[in-house]
Amino acid sequence: MINFNVISNVVGITLFILGMFMLLVLPVSLYFQSNDAQPIFFSALISMGFGGIFFLFNFKGKDRIQKKDGYLIVALGWLAMSVFSTLPYLLSGVLPDMTNAIFESVSGLTTTGASVINDIEAVPKGILFWRSLTQWIGGMGIIVLTVAIFPLLGIGGVELFVAEAPGPTSDKIHPRIRETAKRLWLIYVSLTALLTLILYTLGMSFYDAINHGLTTMATGGFSTKNTSIAYFDVPSIQYTLLFFMFLAGINYTVIYFGIKRRFKKVWSSDEFKTYLFLVLTLILIITFSIVCTHEIPLEKAFRDAAFQVISIITTTGFVSADYTAWAPGLTILFFILLFVGASAGSTSGGIKIIRHLVFFKNSFLEFKRLLHPKALIRIKIDKQIVAPRILTHILVFLMIYLIIFVVSSIFMTVILSDFEQPFLTAIGSVATSLGNVGPAIGEVGPMDNFVAIPSSGKWLLSFLMLLGRLELFTILILFMPYFWKVN
Repeated sequence: MINFNVISNVVGITLFILGMFMLLVLPVSLYFQSNDAQPIFFSALISMGFGGIFFLFNFKGKDRIQKKDGYLIVALGWLAMSVFSTLPYLLSGVLPDMTNAIFESVSGLTTTGASVINDIEAVPKGILFWRSLTQWIGGMGIIVLTVAIFPLLGIGGVELFVAEAPGPTSDKIHPRIRETAKRLWLIYVSLTALLTLILYTLGMSFYDAINHGLTTMATGGFSTKNTSIAYFDVPSIQYTLLFFMFLAGINYTVIYFGIKRRFKKVWSSDEFKTYLFLVLTLILIITFSIVCTHEIPLEKAFRDAAFQVISIITTTGFVSADYTAWAPGLTILFFILLFVGASAGSTSGGIKIIRHLVFFKNSFLEFKRLLHPKALIRIKIDKQIVAPRILTHILVFLMIYLIIFVVSSIFMTVILSDFEQPFLTAIGSVATSLGNVGPAIGEVGPMDNFVAIPSSGKWLLSFLMLLGRLELFTILILFMPYFWKVN
């Protein structure tokens, strides 16, 4: 039997905390006199009020918590946050209709960074800060899921880390999950503060610095400027953001080992080495391509290539240049990168490098198995054998991910039939939403947004953002009939 008491309590606490975060926006509104303090204040009261009701309301049920409860806590918690995060947009009139408000809210919390706001710089300062804060909250929420929830449910990237994983593995940061979460949160907060300080020192206003600090460490990509990071065409600022985006795409446990100067532990991570090698290789290839096809100085070409590669792979989604204008081949390459993602255990979205690594290793070893059918050939990650169950999990995940992409792309192509590029826009919008990236190709490229997408398309993309952010299974299992059967 499902324990609605625990589910209601956790959702209630989540909404109460969300309301408290809204109150943090009030000083910004009052300081800039942006006339949005009242809607933010009432949004906070409503969220905290409903949170209190959910927390205090008692259902009749068993005290024992099952896996079912865990799935419902995650799904309903994120759904509740998505709905109540729309309140500042709705009450302030920035996004007066529910469809656009939900899209912007889900995009923020899932750290996707796709937007339906045409003139970002005209949005009141308080609402704009709330928009950035939702991404930071979402990034922190993913760390909570990574450390405390997913390991208990046996899903997602967490079980793939082997030696360097946070949570219940053989080599944790700290033996208690709560202490592990505290350490990861401390790293997250500290890196955000450090980045904000550096950006401010380099010439950003403090308001712009803190907004970009929040969205960079969350690998979210919301900016305070219409042209995103292209507005700050300063090498020192862009290189700083580039470095911190790359850092945010690393497994937070690996970052912790780096801070502790346990560099052997860092370099023993196969995922980290693959991530580093992939990024460097792509930067060199794209830099060479830009220099050969465009009259752009080498440093500028390198900076734009590095920035966009890291931005897309880490699913941050910041834009410093229009990569779709470089060359058709590079546009295809960036489309492929929408399916990569950075490290598991980071705030990035996407499939994650660890899954790709296991898949390609298994595919390569399959040729060996064909030559030596009697040999026992197993995959190793970080010098440890990958269990057959995990391998199966990865293959199923990749297959479901592909099926969802294909089916959703077909639906989006029909929805976007009036567009000039319905097919490219459909596959681009689906891929970027499912991977929580932000910019894509077609008419939702790096220089565009999602405001022209019809309402039905926005609801579909919002669902895909949540689906991708919560590792598919957390949401899809709720649609299985046997999930609701009484044990």
